[in-house]
Amino acid sequence: MKKILQNKATRSNYITYGGVILAFILLQGLSAANALSSSLKGQLVPICAYVVMALSLNLTVGVLGELSLGHAGFMSVGAFAGAVAASAMTESVAAEPIRLAIAMVIGAVFAGVAGVLIGIPVLRLNGDYLAIVTLAFGEIIKSIINNLYIGIDVNGLHASFLNNNITFAEGGRMILSGPMGIPGIQKISTFTAGFILIMITLIVIFNLVNSRSGRAIMALRDNRIAAESVGIPVTKYKMMAFVTSAALAGAAGALFSLGQNTIIASKFDFNTSILILVFVVLGGQGRMWGSIIAAAALTVLPEMLREFADYRMLIYAIVLIVVMLFTNSAGAKQFISKVKSIFMRDIEGGEQNG
Repeated sequence: MKKILQNKATRSNYITYGGVILAFILLQGLSAANALSSSLKGQLVPICAYVVMALSLNLTVGVLGELSLGHAGFMSVGAFAGAVAASAMTESVAAEPIRLAIAMVIGAVFAGVAGVLIGIPVLRLNGDYLAIVTLAFGEIIKSIINNLYIGIDVNGLHASFLNNNITFAEGGRMILSGPMGIPGIQKISTFTAGFILIMITLIVIFNLVNSRSGRAIMALRDNRIAAESVGIPVTKYKMMAFVTSAALAGAAGALFSLGQNTIIASKFDFNTSILILVFVVLGGQGRMWGSIIAAAALTVLPEMLREFADYRMLIYAIVLIVVMLFTNSAGAKQFISKVKSIFMRDIEGGEQNG
């Protein structure tokens, strides 16, 4: 029976790989034949970024079983770290693909470090408390970036916090201008790079889930007390999943930012975290192929409904409700109950303070 289950999991993984490869080939062919609209072509890189974000969050929510509401914070760290690095390397690294690859690695490293720093205190919490703290983390990151100034000259990078006190040598320039974000970004992200990042993300997640560490992580999700009783170190495996998820989100953030003209911290707010969580819930917790489909579909859908500008968000909301009712998944119920309990606690706390 165990071999059969393993074979089923392996087949599902290969089907997911195959589906992503076929979608890439099809879209590349349509793009070469000029069969894609300019709007859809412009959405290809963001779609790839959001697919990676959904996959990485599914590792935390679906595999680890913890609700995180600050995933956009890790995306923000990777986005700004990658954009600053790419801008600083404009003259030293002429090849755009290499510069993009280095920027994504830097984004992943910075987001991974942020994952370690936030994970040390946060992963000792469970359930709603963890969700609230990760939500606060996302807001803290946004506030820090809004007050951070970074520039470059012949002497290297310079940074200032709260106020722009940077004095440049001749030829120096500002990269990150606090609440103004990073303007004038050179677009070097490509659909091919996005496809490669999706494949790397799938390989990392599938190999982790199918490993001994992955089985330990899922044991913690299913029954933490039973897992602890047999000697599984809770903090170690929680941190492993959380940091891996954060690093992948950072790489996605770098890919996303280097496909935009300008990025600002408010782009990566609470609404973005909820949107990514919706991708995971609609696709099914623990189902990576479902996250891919949900992220791609729900990224394209708002653009397709631009003709119905007055009713676009209404139609979008109705589609979400219908899909959740149709699937009637346990993950959707769990998501709704957790979010409801969080907001009810906030309301009750406000009433008591009042």
